[in-house]
Amino acid sequence: MTPIEKPLRVRIRRPGGYDRLEIEHFDPGAPGPGEALIEVRAAGVNYADSTIRMGLYSSAKKYVGWPITPGFEFAGVVSALGEDVSTGRASPSRRMQPPIRVGDEVFGVTRFGGWSSHLVVDRSLILPLPKDLSLEQAAGFPTVFLTAYYPLFVLTRLRPGETVLIHSAAGGVGGALIQLCRVVGCRIVGVVGSAHKREVAAALGADAVIDKSTQDLWREAERAAPDGFSMILDANGAATLRQSYRHLRPGGRLVTYGFHSMFRRGADRPDKWKLALDWLRTPRFDPLRMVMENRSVLAFNLSYLFDERELFGDAMTDLLRWLEEGKVRPLPLRTFPVEQVAEAQRALESGETTGKLVLTF
Repeated sequence: MTPIEKPLRVRIRRPGGYDRLEIEHFDPGAPGPGEALIEVRAAGVNYADSTIRMGLYSSAKKYVGWPITPGFEFAGVVSALGEDVSTGRASPSRRMQPPIRVGDEVFGVTRFGGWSSHLVVDRSLILPLPKDLSLEQAAGFPTVFLTAYYPLFVLTRLRPGETVLIHSAAGGVGGALIQLCRVVGCRIVGVVGSAHKREVAAALGADAVIDKSTQDLWREAERAAPDGFSMILDANGAATLRQSYRHLRPGGRLVTYGFHSMFRRGADRPDKWKLALDWLRTPRFDPLRMVMENRSVLAFNLSYLFDERELFGDAMTDLLRWLEEGKVRPLPLRTFPVEQVAEAQRALESGETTGKLVLTF
């Protein structure tokens, strides 16, 4: 792949539609102590990047503001190193941080800014490229698998034999959730929104798949788990949260990490009236009721955990071990050149994609 002579990045100067996605040249600067400059070859596309563009992603407002470059994950080649990087002294988890050198292929995460051809990033967030993974596959690995790992192994303690319902099971996070639930030894019921996604969810390891475009979702869910689910993972928001809670068994946990149903498919800008209506429709869970029914509701936003470097190291240790052992595998992949970033977001927001989308530089 030919190196990019003039660094470029995607830039959003104010919230709005796809027309807000600009590509500009910039100076990435030199890496400081404990940092590395990466020549990025691929960067993951996530739904959070869309909400950043719309101006609705809270941590983007808190940590960056406008203008902003989206992107949480990347893969590429080390172009330059700051002081002390090769010794690993900047790492909070030494076992995960072998020395890196200029020219090494690596992947990692960043709090925004990943949609750039050149990226300065802290050494503790960079890992060597796993064997048998392409740069594109590696760029699409961290965000979805870390998002799946956190509720299953940090927020809660998933146990073998538990029955789990996963909404959006053929998407990026859904596909990662299926695989990690299989690592534990759970029974998995996946929910998809169209017929062509059934095979994807089943191939990833779902024991049963409900296609809500042709089946009654909650009737089929009750057939699959008459006594209720031990855990339900729901990024839909108001459309399903109330019923998800009702279909927990005693001791069950509902985990929410997104509100995708608040956005209209095919619209590149949020509908303020729909946002307001769905906000009103979103259930307010009563702690007293949860205690009486012995059910829990948990929520998280992974971008707020960016500074938890030890957590990142521990999670990636487990994930890369399972990858090496063949217990997890990269998700189905679709790539877009960075010049087609608007098309990538349009595809993701259509609700028709499966697996991961990745930008290439």
